[in-house]
Amino acid sequence: MQTPTRILLVEDDDGIATPLRAALAASGHEVRRVASGRAALEAAWGVDAVVLDLGLPDLDGVEVCRRLRQEQGPDLPILVLTARTSETDVVVGLDAGADDYVTKPFRLAELQARLRALLRRAAAARGPDDGQLRARDLRLDLGARRVWQGERELELTAKEFDLLALLATNAGRVVTREQIAREVWQTRWLGGSKTLDVHVSSLRRKLGDDPTDPRYLTTVRGVGLRFEPDA
Repeated sequence: MQTPTRILLVEDDDGIATPLRAALAASGHEVRRVASGRAALEAAWGVDAVVLDLGLPDLDGVEVCRRLRQEQGPDLPILVLTARTSETDVVVGLDAGADDYVTKPFRLAELQARLRALLRRAAAARGPDDGQLRARDLRLDLGARRVWQGERELELTAKEFDLLALLATNAGRVVTREQIAREVWQTRWLGGSKTLDVHVSSLRRKLGDDPTDPRYLTTVRGVGLRFEPDA
């Protein structure tokens, strides 16, 4: 069974968001809807594409698009919805990192066709998906949930594997403690506990990583963790 494509819908107008979310879900997508720019920046981790309204109540949609591109990298498809029909406004959105745009009012069929095209291009750029993630000398089999360091298989707990997979998938980018809490522990906040620190320490030990001179996992104090890409 094919894994549903995860779409982040950023739209504050319920009159637009409700039917659009229903149409995307009916097409087999898994849709996460938020209504503000700040919520979009928090919710964008782990999604396959973003449908982004430029007219948001807190942050300007162009700024949200720019920050999504900076934080998520070049491969995340971003389709913007805009009531700004002037050529200058459209160009500003595209320059901020959007891949395509649809002007309001729009036809659902046209939006879905443009989104499918962006997803196809992203899939083609990634190449065949063999379920393997390679980072430095590590190879993660995401389906079997196994990991090798060179020829040696590492014995990781479920949470250690999830943590390593999340960080390696975002190699070179800082993943915040809040993002780790959501993706690994399915909660918004780990509180004042040392849960994450204990798992990081154990994972470093199994990787043979020196926290004073890390090869894999760098702690960004007060923010989160970064998996170091190939030197």
